[in-house]
Order: sequence, then C-alpha cells, then structure tokens
Amino acid sequence: MSAARTYNQAHVARPHNGRRRMSIYWTWSYPWEAQRDPAEMSNRFSTITEVRNVAWPAYETPDYDAANFLQGIAGTLELFHRSTLAFQALAEEATGHPVAVFQRIDQAGYRLPIDDRILADTDTLMVFGLDHLPSEQDATPDEVEAISRWLHREGTCLVLAPHHDVGFTDDYAQRQVEYLHHGDRLVPRQQRFSQYTRSLMGALQVPVHNTWGLRPAVVEGTTDQIAPLTAFHDLDTSGLLGGVTTFNFHPHLPHYELTAPESQDLRVLGRQRVDPHRPHPFTAAGHTEFNALISMPPTGARSGHIVLVDSTNFTTLFGGTDSLQNFWRNVATMK
Repeated sequence: MSAARTYNQAHVARPHNGRRRMSIYWTWSYPWEAQRDPAEMSNRFSTITEVRNVAWPAYETPDYDAANFLQGIAGTLELFHRSTLAFQALAEEATGHPVAVFQRIDQAGYRLPIDDRILADTDTLMVFGLDHLPSEQDATPDEVEAISRWLHREGTCLVLAPHHDVGFTDDYAQRQVEYLHHGDRLVPRQQRFSQYTRSLMGALQVPVHNTWGLRPAVVEGTTDQIAPLTAFHDLDTSGLLGGVTTFNFHPHLPHYELTAPESQDLRVLGRQRVDPHRPHPFTAAGHTEFNALISMPPTGARSGHIVLVDSTNFTTLFGGTDSLQNFWRNVATMK
C-alpha cells in the first residue's frame, strides 16, 4: 500500500547526512497555464480531454473520468506531476531522503521564488523549465544571488532542464515543417518554453540556448525504440552515464546549442541522433545529432556542478527503461 498523500503543507527540512537531498522546481505559474483558453492555437498545454482523444484508449478508465480527474489543462499538468513519481521513489531509495517538489506559483496561488527556504536543505536542485514564454516568468536578482551563493557550497548540483522551442519563427511554412517533423498532434505549431530557465542561465553565465523540438531517431524496424545515445564517457568525470545507453523517447526534444566553445568547463556528454526520415531545418543545415546532456564541472569560485538535460528524462509519460533508471540513480548519487 502506498503512503498517504499530503497537500497544502509547509516543507519540512531534511537533515544533512552526507547523501543527496534532491528538490524539483517547476518553473510554471500553475494558474496561468491551467487557465489558458483552450481556443488558443499556440503556447498552451493540452487539455486532458485532448490527451484522452489522441492517446485513446490509454486513459479510458474510471481513474481519468470527470468524477476523479481534472479534464481541462490542469489535468495535463497533474499528469506531469504523476509522471515524476517513479523517479522520486528511486531517488528516495538511493538517498534515503524524499524528493521535495516545489512550484513557482502553485494551484492555490502561493508564489515561491528560489531562495534559502528551498536551497538550505537541497544538494541537487532540478529546475524543470515548463513555463510558456508568454507567461513571462523571469528569475529575479534575489533568486540569482541565492543560487549563486548556494553554488559556492561544495557538493551542490544545479540541474537545468529548459524544454523545447517549437515554431519560434513567423514563417508559417517552417512551423508546419517542424510540426510534421515531431508528429505530435498535442503540440501546437508554436510552443515556446523556458523563459525562467533562460533568464537564470543568462544571469549565471551558462552559455547554452534551448532551441527546436527534435524527434530522435529510432532503432531500424521500430517506431518508438530510441536510437542509442552518442556518449562521451571520457568527459563524464561524475559518472552520469554509467550504465546509460539511451534516454527517453520524446518526439520533440530541445537541442542545447552552445553559445561558447566546448572546453573543460563546458562539456557535451551526450548527443542524440535526429530522425533522418522527417525533414527539419536543423537537419537541412547539415546536423545529424543534437546536444542532449551538458556538464559544467565546478570551476573557480563555483564549487557546485551544473548539468543540463531535458526534464522529460525524469518522467514516465514517454516510457521508461533500465537505462533511464540507471541515469536517475547516477544523478541521485553523483559525487
């Protein structure tokens, strides 16, 4: 039997015992996202009704009917919350600490910036950048200062997870090419994420820009078995890729474009091959792989590690494999 669920309570600090205390921070304003007009064509999440229609019959059980589950956009946001439970359970088993989950603005309208209330008992902070750009979420100077100070603490790790940027152009023909490339009927022709994370990366001088929404290549003869990750184990001094051969199959993943040269302080640890059978401006420009995992080891006054990887790699909405669980465990126990 699973433990009783709690809601609407203040966070209870976790004691320091030498093992990682992990926290997830959803960058969205839940009310802003949940109350988007379903008639809007761009920059919104699907309603759960739309999800049920496209994924039919996956959600045709009493658990997801209107008597038991939210049917609007809020229902889809709750699917994201549910989808990290397996990761949270594995991380708790590996560390002995429950994973704390925070939201920038939660269902009840409580705003929680990243400050010492979150950081004091956190060793790994995972910033899941699923705020749509029009919601105008930006990291404040106080947040930047608090995170910078926290990164001076030895053993900290900041996991930045900006999501995709689909249809950022005014060219409708290109938007249609992108839409046909990823093939997900639940993603509109323009869906731009991660203003908060972008502002944080800029302030912390993380030279990475999340762009596109790219469909990974699959193993020949399959439709959703993701092709192996191109891993650079010689650069992976933290062991993030130990036992990891693939990430999650998600049909629109961001390319983490470097805005500074690769170096010992800015390492691409993993690249993912793009589906070569679906045209896209990225592949038309001659690219065959996108950056999927970036590492910025401690350097100078920064004692903490910075890692960039998409948040969908910590969810089960798009499947899950032993390889992915190995990645979760590596993140939870990284030295």
